[in-house]
Amino acid sequence: MAQPNPLLSGLRGRCPNCGEGALFAGFLKVAPQCSACGYDLGKADSGDGPAVFVILIAGFVVAFAALYVELVFTPPIWLHLLLWLPLTVIVSVGLLRPLKGVMLAAQFSNRAAEARSDD
Repeated sequence: MAQPNPLLSGLRGRCPNCGEGALFAGFLKVAPQCSACGYDLGKADSGDGPAVFVILIAGFVVAFAALYVELVFTPPIWLHLLLWLPLTVIVSVGLLRPLKGVMLAAQFSNRAAEARSDD
């Protein structure tokens, strides 16, 4: 059986080792181990990486969309708030889980480990 692409598996929320088992036990909580292959997922930690990428991507999309709408249509401020605040939340929440999966899969594919100071 061919090894699955870990980054695509992480994007789908699947185990980066086998591509079958669930990577998450909740919305963002990483499963302790893969239900299909038994791979230990408990040591994986994405840190703040996914949140940074979400901020950059969502900020780019929403800021430029808001700027375009302002320059072309010049709506009142209440309409901007009505449009862009929910869109910001939707884009941010929608991107967070896939990007966390990709970051965890990137750790797996690069065999990264937490830096330790055992001095």
